[in-house]
Amino acid sequence: MAFSAIVVAAGSGSRAGGDKQWRVVGGRPVVRWSVEALLKAGADSVVVVVTPGAEPRAAEALTGLAGWRTVAGGATRAASVQAGLAALDVADDAPVLIHDAARPFLSASVVNRLLDALSDADGAVPGLPVADSLRRGADDLVVGSIDREGLWRAQTPQAFRLNTIRDAYAAWRDTDAPTDEAAVVERVGGRVRLVEGDARLMKLTYPEDFAMAEALLPKTLRIGQGYDVHRWGPGTSVWLCGVEIPHDQTLIGHSDADAGLHALTDAILGAIAEGDIGDHFPPSDPKWKGASSDRFLAHAAERVTARGGRIVNVDVTLICEQPKVKPHRLAMRERLAELLNLPLDAVSVKATTTEALGFTGRGEGLAAQAVASVELPA
Repeated sequence: MAFSAIVVAAGSGSRAGGDKQWRVVGGRPVVRWSVEALLKAGADSVVVVVTPGAEPRAAEALTGLAGWRTVAGGATRAASVQAGLAALDVADDAPVLIHDAARPFLSASVVNRLLDALSDADGAVPGLPVADSLRRGADDLVVGSIDREGLWRAQTPQAFRLNTIRDAYAAWRDTDAPTDEAAVVERVGGRVRLVEGDARLMKLTYPEDFAMAEALLPKTLRIGQGYDVHRWGPGTSVWLCGVEIPHDQTLIGHSDADAGLHALTDAILGAIAEGDIGDHFPPSDPKWKGASSDRFLAHAAERVTARGGRIVNVDVTLICEQPKVKPHRLAMRERLAELLNLPLDAVSVKATTTEALGFTGRGEGLAAQAVASVELPA
């Protein structure tokens, strides 16, 4: 069944810390999840209701999607919904789904159940039966119980014919704003059918809800490895894993030649299949001459975050005869943990020699290898 949709994204989101519709979950802005889901479910058009002046933020969040437009919302949710209804250019009896942007994980099956329910009802609402015991409270004390029999948790989107919901809003006379569209249609005697909702269709209301939303996303674990070599030259110190160590030589390279950070940067980029350090920071570019390799590692970590992922743990092995790494190993781990925002127990730095064999054994250079595990949305 053809349908249109309104996504309400004009709220302040103050309980979640503000602007929750623009925050990123799983690598995508919250509002994008909702708009994408509706378009994939078959929406002919989607009106995104935003705070006046937020149109550029919507354009950025929805880059690459077609079939949507923005309209400025009002001071209340009801006013925003009515602004969205007025912006629709569809037949009076066309189905319209009205959805909160803060419920990102909408499935096509919920949409289909709502549309099916409109065949013999004036509206449809997805819901979940209340499973928890309910208590009334006052002054931190239980003062009574509520029978949960027949109680449901209402979700969105809610579905109506355009003329049904538009006329119901026109007839609303209460001074208090309605809690949702189902209440508006019920007030004029409309029949609103309950359909099976989805536990994943949670509303992001408080800061901790975002952590829950990330946990709900299916994940895949990626492993990347990196290897780097630099030769020794004249100098008085060497940078290894972000720590400067006094030494009678230094490593030679276009940047600060921190082989540990270079290997780890390559490992992280490899885990997300985004090339290697040379692709992002070409040694032919004078811009990076003498640059701190901290910047390279931070960039790789930012690429993981942009994909909606997180670095799980890292392991670096330095291969050299000199300098002695063990006295500096804790400082290296702490620096890597700081750069990658990881707990210390997720960062490993080790050192080994080649028993005087090869170029590292002869003291001609230092090698580093690294492994990183990265969790990405599936």
